[in-house]
Amino acid sequence: MSKITLVTGASRGLGRNTALSIGRHGGDVIVTYQSRSDDAQAVVAEIRSMGRKAVALQLDTGNVASFDGFADRLRASLRETWSRDTLDHIVNNAGHGDYALIGQTTEAQFDGLVNVHFKGVYFLIQTLLPLIADGGRIVNLSSGLTRTSFPGYAAYAAVKGAVEVLTRYLAKELGPRGIAVNTVAPGAIETDFGGGAVRDNPDINKLFAEMTALGRVGLPDDIGPMIASLLSEDNRWVTAQRIEVSGGQGI
Repeated sequence: MSKITLVTGASRGLGRNTALSIGRHGGDVIVTYQSRSDDAQAVVAEIRSMGRKAVALQLDTGNVASFDGFADRLRASLRETWSRDTLDHIVNNAGHGDYALIGQTTEAQFDGLVNVHFKGVYFLIQTLLPLIADGGRIVNLSSGLTRTSFPGYAAYAAVKGAVEVLTRYLAKELGPRGIAVNTVAPGAIETDFGGGAVRDNPDINKLFAEMTALGRVGLPDDIGPMIASLLSEDNRWVTAQRIEVSGGQGI
């Protein structure tokens, strides 16, 4: 029986790459998106072209009040598409960057980062716990910026640090159900994240490349396949870990 993975924020960037990588590894995927319905449906179509099953569901990961309704739609999709009541994996990828020095960070910026990257992750997992099959997996996305510092990302890195702590507690509490929980922490990646700064600004790209042992910034293809591999049975004994995928950034 194929494994079913929910990937949040999968209409673009690392989420899209992760969803496609899971499909290439033989898995089925539930793609969530906030507003890019057409992009999400394009991801679904590409996964289906691989002979896998996929559906797209709208989800605002910063709106906890919407999670019960999302869970109901997820249950309906599981029954209609897979004749199942559970899924196997959750990849908490959805997020955004918000650059601001500590002295200039607004409360709205701070709250937005907390709501999407930490509070949303915490309560989405809580809401979906009854739908995760025993022996399943959870992967939470963090950042290389929790280990190395770069001015302007204090709030973002802080909430990602909170997710790393949450991951360890989840691994402990869900261990009796055989559910493995890990953090994947990408380094600087060429996507549209943060306005596409790493991808589109040559100076920023060069700066991070010079900080990286392998001499370049990352690409989505450096991350998605790694997450798909982490979800496989080859990594069944890995849990409560922070796995940085950064090419040796800031060592």
